[in-house]
Amino acid sequence: MLDLTPAYQNVNQLWAYILTETLKRLGLNCVVICPGSRSTPLVVAFVEQIPDIEAISILDERSAAFFALGRAKATGVPVALVCTSGTAGANFYPAIIEAQESRVPLLVLTSDRPQELRNCHSGQTIDQVKLYSNYPNWQAELAIPSPDLKMLGYLRQTVIHAWERCQIPTQGPVHLNIPFRDPLAPIPDGTDLRNLQSNLHPEAFFAGVGKTNLIPHSPFPIPQQWLQSERGIIIAGVAQPQKAEKYCQAIAHLSQTLNWPVLAEGLSPLRNYASLNPYLISTYDIILRNQKLAQELTPEIVIQIGEMPTSKELRHWLSNTQPQYWIIDSSYQDLDPLHGKTTHLRISVENIYDWGAVNSHPGIYLQKWCYLEIQVRKKIDEIFANIDEIIESKISWVISQNLPPLTPLFISNSMPVRDVEYFWKPNNLGVQPYFNRGANGIDGILSTALGIAHHQQSSVLLTGDLALLHDTNGFLIKNKFLGHLTIVLINNNGGGIFEMLPIAKFEPPFEEFFATPQNIDFARLCATYNIPHEFISSWEQLQKKLSVLPNKGIRVLEVRTNRKLDAQWRKESLEKLALDIAVHLL
Repeated sequence: MLDLTPAYQNVNQLWAYILTETLKRLGLNCVVICPGSRSTPLVVAFVEQIPDIEAISILDERSAAFFALGRAKATGVPVALVCTSGTAGANFYPAIIEAQESRVPLLVLTSDRPQELRNCHSGQTIDQVKLYSNYPNWQAELAIPSPDLKMLGYLRQTVIHAWERCQIPTQGPVHLNIPFRDPLAPIPDGTDLRNLQSNLHPEAFFAGVGKTNLIPHSPFPIPQQWLQSERGIIIAGVAQPQKAEKYCQAIAHLSQTLNWPVLAEGLSPLRNYASLNPYLISTYDIILRNQKLAQELTPEIVIQIGEMPTSKELRHWLSNTQPQYWIIDSSYQDLDPLHGKTTHLRISVENIYDWGAVNSHPGIYLQKWCYLEIQVRKKIDEIFANIDEIIESKISWVISQNLPPLTPLFISNSMPVRDVEYFWKPNNLGVQPYFNRGANGIDGILSTALGIAHHQQSSVLLTGDLALLHDTNGFLIKNKFLGHLTIVLINNNGGGIFEMLPIAKFEPPFEEFFATPQNIDFARLCATYNIPHEFISSWEQLQKKLSVLPNKGIRVLEVRTNRKLDAQWRKESLEKLALDIAVHLL
């Protein structure tokens, strides 16, 4: 039973209790709270919901928002964010953009001053209505708290709608702006609540609030057009499914039904469930750098599952060949940046089924893809097996073979995500890759990784030095963090991704304004936050540190590399691997 005794002394507290109780009954289990005064009624109400709702206090709003983003990524359940009035909510903005682009459910609750204190230079007041422009799935400003039973019903139903809009038609952020008048503390405010107290029966009031399955699942038959083509490919793109193995099984079934190869992005879980799919292709970026092969492998039909992969070579190839294009994804969004001849199927791949009719045998087209995968993968493995010096590109290859099964792995934007795309070796470890879409590149990497790792199995973050420095306030979460995160820090003293761009040839301004080396001693930085730090000097040392992970705390494993030499190695090696395919086939 809900105890409303404290709430009956204060209208703000009554309002906040109705809001938090509704969310608890809907299934909210985590709220991230940033300190401030105007949000006092919400904070008190959420604290009263402990332990049903975990309440986590985080100082920095930007870091807090990315932590909540990571937590929602890991669980698939909306996470609530609470802040005070003024620019506090503005610091949520980057994570809200990321949540929209990555389809992550966040419920943003910004506290605000009432209308009479706006536009008159009252302190800590800005225009918070539609603060996040068009990025939320839905947004509204709540009414001023009122002790009227009908208004409490309005509040309950608005919160239910906000919860639903976090998840349908596509997951994403929702913003509720919530004004409060003084007094903010849970003290008697002089309002006569006796009549309401006798008429508000909590169990009856909340009787219609419950956890429901919001996403419809409609089976969809395989089109005959797919079954009749031998020159088709499936692209398993960027995806973070909640049930990774089931997702991989569905794609494997479709692949084997059609006898089509599956080009698996490094950020898809497919490469970590390799035995499920005999037609898995992980080296497509290198294969398609060979112009002769790229032309020979031109497909008739392409099925893209999830978002488009990172590979520019793949995008260029698809743009030039213009095949008949299908996208399978439950999102209502346009997921075709190439604007091809595209049909969107607004369903999940798990809902695709067949009538039992399959292509009779693997065709020449499929056999060629599989042959090329074997040859290129063998060459990559030979190259890395014979490299003893520390280079950036080998790090992702080593990680792919040495993590404990089912480890959550957050992969930073910029160069780490590209090396994973090029070199991550297929395995059967069930590693779950996580990432941010990167609406602003390296924003919020550490905080997001901590949010993913919170309450999870021991986790790993693969990141560069600039990405870590951009979010060092994330280390302030350390004392609230439950679980373990190993940070594999690639320190090349600058932005390695820029070394791959044409601007790298222009000095000045390249080093100061693009590479931006910071010359930070990470051992000292970690000591400031009481984070264990260790230099990695050999591959054997890295393998040992990754094969068995601690179960609590945060640690940094720093791998120092040479940014310019690594960029040159990457460029030459990718070109040579593509050239060697042509030599071999001749």
